[in-house]
Amino acid sequence: MRKTLSIVLIACLILALGLAAGCGQQAEQADPDKQAGKAPEKQATEKLVVGAIGEPHTAMLKMVKPKLAEQGVEMEIKDFTDYPQLNPALNDKQIDANFFQHIPYLEDFNAKTNSKLVWTVKIHTEPMRIYSQKIGKLDKLADGAVVGIPNDPTNSGRALAVLQSAGLIKLKEGAGVTATERDIVENPKNLEIKMADAATLPRVLQDAAICCINTNYAIDAGLDPMKAVFVEPGDSPFANVVVVRPEDKDKDSIVKLGKALQSPEIADFLKTNYPAVVLAF
Repeated sequence: MRKTLSIVLIACLILALGLAAGCGQQAEQADPDKQAGKAPEKQATEKLVVGAIGEPHTAMLKMVKPKLAEQGVEMEIKDFTDYPQLNPALNDKQIDANFFQHIPYLEDFNAKTNSKLVWTVKIHTEPMRIYSQKIGKLDKLADGAVVGIPNDPTNSGRALAVLQSAGLIKLKEGAGVTATERDIVENPKNLEIKMADAATLPRVLQDAAICCINTNYAIDAGLDPMKAVFVEPGDSPFANVVVVRPEDKDKDSIVKLGKALQSPEIADFLKTNYPAVVLAF
């Protein structure tokens, strides 16, 4: 009896070991990497270098960086100090995209350099404002006052349009965003318009009566946009866009970047941190 019981127990043990071995073999067959002795593959990452300049662009890029990482895009943010550096850097493949400019600026650059850079998505607008450290209202502006505006073609034309909207000058009909001083047909206060690099205009305020300053440079310089003496009207065509080389327009990482920057989280971020300063699309 004992001998029979021992034989039964041994048989059960052999059967159990056989089943365990069979299950392990099936698991290995179901996982070819394990069967071949390979470690499971990690999600491939794609490197993306994006050029930017000042706030809020840099802050927005930093905000979407973790989201892009989750989608397999490792974004590096490369800071620049002046507008004219970014598009040549993109053309020369130092960066993969840039986020700093509006559409008229891009069109002017392409026309003057025979470039073919393209924009992918509209993100927000930053109304240009007139600032002053000498007057609180434009009706206090003296005859012959010095007015500072940016010296790059599209932003100087934009500034002249802002001055026209403020009722300070009148431009020739159809002058458009590339207007120059030659297009001024009325200047009742005989304002002396002086051009300077856009980034230096906050410092020009020490000498000029008023200056037309781009929002990002105003914020970087610690100026309060809510205390500007005039704000560019809301129908401005100057939407800020993501710009790339034409062959990269539909690249997966670029599409993901555009979607991330157009997310509700970014819109809420702009409304919370830059109320009435930048307007999200």
